[in-house]
Amino acid sequence: MSNQVYSLITDRIINMLEAGTVPWHKPWNGSQQNLVSKKDYRGINPLLLSSMHFSSPYWLSYKQAQSLGGQVKKGEHGTPVVFWKMLNKSDSITDDKTGDTLINPKFIPMLRYYTVFNVDQCEGIPIEKIPKLEQIEFSPISQCEKIVSNMPKRPVIKHNEPRAYYSPMSDFVNMPKQTLFESNKEYYSTLFHELTHSTGHSSRLDRKGVTNLCRFGSTNYSKEELVAEMGACFLCGHTHIENKTINNSASYIKSWLSHLRNDNKLVIHAAAAAQKAADFILNKKFN
Repeated sequence: MSNQVYSLITDRIINMLEAGTVPWHKPWNGSQQNLVSKKDYRGINPLLLSSMHFSSPYWLSYKQAQSLGGQVKKGEHGTPVVFWKMLNKSDSITDDKTGDTLINPKFIPMLRYYTVFNVDQCEGIPIEKIPKLEQIEFSPISQCEKIVSNMPKRPVIKHNEPRAYYSPMSDFVNMPKQTLFESNKEYYSTLFHELTHSTGHSSRLDRKGVTNLCRFGSTNYSKEELVAEMGACFLCGHTHIENKTINNSASYIKSWLSHLRNDNKLVIHAAAAAQKAADFILNKKFN
């Protein structure tokens, strides 16, 4: 039965890749936003802000808190966010040895930062000024919970930050809170993805894409992402929730295939490693 599920899921994904897929989207609400401007933080800033472990995604400067009638709580420390500012530069840059003018830039980009505070660090801001987060009512799916609970050598699963990742160094999985996901099924699909990553740890299947700590975007990193998403698809197939998640999974796989010259054959190779990972999670023997 397991091999049949693996084959069916692999064939469906390849057919979807060949037909073209919609762009992948993150299935949980993990944006970090300025409360006053309503703009999402970009670049490295969402990572900096989400790692601060606050429950609210809304941030503002000290003056912005005052402008809303509130203030930063005594003793609270802010978080820096960075941005590029273009500075006027009228002087030429000259080579000291030759006297030649090298460049005559009109503007020079300079990296700057300012400090923001999470609304959880503030007081006195009227409640109506803070948008309510869209949250689902999370109901555990018994067949999914059974797989997670019975996984051998399962890593610790935390819900500290609004982002999903597996830490090979510390051997734990972090997940956004269940209520931030678009659906219960998307939560488990994402959790299965991260648990598949964890099977690559040296104490489990010792997979190179995990044990070598590959650089983001590298070939091995991209291949490992294919393995993790294929593993998630297989586990979703076992729990019969793949119909709600496979479109997004295929789009995610396509986005990583672009790093690997769109070679759909790589899905077959990833599927072989993912099958071993899924069998490990399911506590089944594998070849």
